[in-house]
Amino acid sequence: MKLIIGNKNYSSWSLRGWLALKAFSIPFEEIKLRLFSDEFHTELAKYSTVGKVPVLVDGDLSVWDSLAICEYINENYLNGKGWPVDKNNRAVARSLVAEMHSSLFAIRGEMPMNCRANREIILSDKAQQEVEWMNKTWTELREQNADKGDYLFGEFSLADAFFAPVVFRFATYGMALSSAAANYRNTMLAHPAMQEWLKDAKNEIDVVDADEAGEAR
Repeated sequence: MKLIIGNKNYSSWSLRGWLALKAFSIPFEEIKLRLFSDEFHTELAKYSTVGKVPVLVDGDLSVWDSLAICEYINENYLNGKGWPVDKNNRAVARSLVAEMHSSLFAIRGEMPMNCRANREIILSDKAQQEVEWMNKTWTELREQNADKGDYLFGEFSLADAFFAPVVFRFATYGMALSSAAANYRNTMLAHPAMQEWLKDAKNEIDVVDADEAGEAR
């Protein structure tokens, strides 16, 4: 199995599928393509006609889009264990992942993932509202599931994989969080797979100017 991804410092969508595989110890070959390079679309066309990363290649099958990849992993390699066991928690987790996947445009637009940076940024009212919603959501979930483990629903799930890019964003831009939400952020940052991703991101030398938002702090 292969996973085609973009630069680790910037490619938030790539992180989700990669983390889902790593966190659940599913073996795969990583193929990293440099975003906006001459060879990016040429090489990517070998695996997908969509022209976007990530792409999961399993035998003759190519799966694109991070949510589709996570669902494929869950069905074919995790026997459904990628989602919370409790059916109500499972429904909430899927709702939150859908929200992250299709909304929260201000966070994504104003706070590009830039793992190796420490920046200050002035957010729009809309982005600040989204940050506050995320803070409230993380806080409530951690308080509700504190006795089950250290992640959003206790044990690590695909919901955590989906919020991983936001974890890096909040660290980069120094977002103020509640105690419970900050503990969750720190738990995610300490995850061995997140540490591996961050180490690789820091070793990259490519710079995507459009994703270098804010001022150094």
